[in-house]
Order: sequence, then structure tokens, then C-alpha cells
Amino acid sequence: MKWPNTLTFIRHGESKYNELKVKKSVHKDYDRFCKLFDRDFKTAKNERWVSDELRELAEKVWHATNLSMSDYDTPLTKTGIIQAKQVGKKLEKTVEFPDVIYVSPYARTRHTFDAMRSEWKELKKVKTVYEERIREQEHGLATVFNDWRVYNVMNPLQGLLYKLEGGYEYRFLNGESKTDVRDRVRDFLGTLVREHAKENVLVISHHLTILSFRANLEHWDREQFTYIDRNEKPINCGVTVYKGHPELGKDGKLVLDIYNKKLY
Repeated sequence: MKWPNTLTFIRHGESKYNELKVKKSVHKDYDRFCKLFDRDFKTAKNERWVSDELRELAEKVWHATNLSMSDYDTPLTKTGIIQAKQVGKKLEKTVEFPDVIYVSPYARTRHTFDAMRSEWKELKKVKTVYEERIREQEHGLATVFNDWRVYNVMNPLQGLLYKLEGGYEYRFLNGESKTDVRDRVRDFLGTLVREHAKENVLVISHHLTILSFRANLEHWDREQFTYIDRNEKPINCGVTVYKGHPELGKDGKLVLDIYNKKLY
């Protein structure tokens, strides 16, 4: 079989950005901002689609919920560390012991891995690779605003382009589209085939990266990707497992066995 024996994905624990989203949702101006944005964005036809009121609300939300750090450096919260430790404690009874571990180089995935192996200490003996291709989607200029709606209001021409192309194909200014993430994840899957056939592989990564793995392995189209992204997002520290079936097809096949399991 050309595929790994098992391929296990862990999303990082709760991060400061995840915490910020909750803070933003209860901000006194956010509900009004979202309703006004949805109304005006729906009818936007030129660069003048942003009203003075909408821009004023966007600026209030932005300045009140600004994380002021790069996506790369965003750490876990205390809750995220607890989640990762609990997963590390229980994962041993859930998955096969890995032959290799791939970790996104971002701070929140590194911290997740550190917390996991503080409980599952045998993981410290496993070969570990910090792999750029499994990083989160790069949001470019949108990272400054910490919200895709605020980003589009403050950059109205980009907002029009986002509307025309849709969230799946749109490439953030100085960043990536979801299809870009799928492309680099597809390249990484080639590495797994070449170097880890019949081995047990553990990957600690991000929301959109995990969806991109699923999309490539299960041959999703745009609509399937968008539906799962909207309705069945990977949870923080959720566990997803594919198992290899050598009897399927010419070279075997990876089949989804567990998706988004919560161990905390």
C-alpha cells in the first residue's frame, strides 16, 4: 500500500484569536455592524458601497478587538493548553503510536504539541518535523483587521472582488485563497506517500489545513468544501483519523474513520 497505515490530525487548542472571536461577538457594536454589512454588501456594485456609518462601526470593532500580533505568533489560551493536555492523556488509547509527527511551525500548534507530550511522554521519542506546508491559510492584510468583514469595509475594492469570486476562490491581499491551501496540502500528501507508506503519521495543524486534507483525500468540490467549512468545522483539539485499507483499489486507500472527536 502506498499510503500511511494511519493518518491522524489534531487541530490546535483554543488560541488567543479564538478567544478574541468570542469577545468580538459580544461587543456592543458588532451585531449592528454585521447586520449593516450584510445588507450593504449584498447590493454592492462599485467602490462606493461602504457608507460612513458602516466604516465608523468597522473602525470601532477593529480598534476594540485588535489582537496586535501576527498569526504565526498567536499563542494558546490557558483553556487551549488544558485541552491539549487532556488530548495527550487520552490519545494513547485512541490512535496507533506514531512513527513520525508533523507539526505546523505556528506558535499555537507548537504549544499544542508541547502540552500533549507533557502527558503522553513517549511522543518525545518520535521523529518530529516542523512543516511549513501544513500552516494555516495566510490571510495577508486581513490579519491586521482580525475580521473578514472589517477587512472588506476598510478595503472596498477588495470587498467587491471577494463578492465576485466568493470566499473559496478569493485570495486575500498579500495572502492566500482556500484553493492555495489545498494545493500545498496536496503537495504534502505526496511526501507522505513517498516517505511514510505503511507508517503511522500524526499531524498537528489548523482548521482550514485539516479541511484541505479531507478535501484532497475525499475529492471534494467547491460546494462540499464550503458546506463542511460552514457546518462541520474542526473543533479545537478535535481528533480526525484516516485508516489505510490495502484491499481497496490498486494501491490501497485512506478511509475516514474518526472526524472531529472531542477528548476533553
